[in-house]
Amino acid sequence: MKEQLFTIPVNDAFRTDCECPVCKLYEDLEKESIEFVMGPSYMEDDIRMETDEIGFCSHHVQKMYHYQNRLGLALMLHTHMKRTNERIELLAKQGAASQKGLFHKNTSDALADYLEKLEHSCYVCNRMNRIFDRYIETVLYCYEKDDSFRDTFQQGKGFCTHHYAMLRSAACKKWSGSKLDRFIADLDRLYLDNMKRVTDDLEWFTDKFDYRNENAPWKNSKDALPRSIIKTDHTFVE
Repeated sequence: MKEQLFTIPVNDAFRTDCECPVCKLYEDLEKESIEFVMGPSYMEDDIRMETDEIGFCSHHVQKMYHYQNRLGLALMLHTHMKRTNERIELLAKQGAASQKGLFHKNTSDALADYLEKLEHSCYVCNRMNRIFDRYIETVLYCYEKDDSFRDTFQQGKGFCTHHYAMLRSAACKKWSGSKLDRFIADLDRLYLDNMKRVTDDLEWFTDKFDYRNENAPWKNSKDALPRSIIKTDHTFVE
């Protein structure tokens, strides 16, 4: 099948020599999303209205801080903080509303609800989630329509547990019958075979610390620990 614009990121990730191509997709998307929000787009009115309202999570603020645009980040945080202060001041004046019942008393606090929502909101996360869901659909589309991609998929190094579960769930919602059976068979084999491979490498890595194995070869275990971190759904940062 001829490569199309929307399939390029998926094909690129699955051609990468890594323990989870879906993690690679996510990492590339995160980098692109940071570059998007820290580029000229932060001056656009519709983007700024959204960042003012919901802000950013601590993880992405840290990444944005290390991007070479401190002024852009300062401007976004400044207007977000002004918007937050105005909202909190307004809700604080309203106070908590008590609702008395026959057997119990309920107190609703709009300010507490707002702060709870704000704590779990992030413009970058929202943007990534919208795009990433389409990436998962594209993986299934390419597997179904593209023989070359299916061969690459079948010869890969598997997936982390989180993305294995995500692909399995998406496939079960999309397909049924023999089409689903074929995909699940490939997916299960890839996941289990490669998890066992990395598990064995990690075991030998630990065995190498035994003095009796001091002169034994490392085999494929030197980087077993970071690969195991990836397989078990954790981001590895050197």
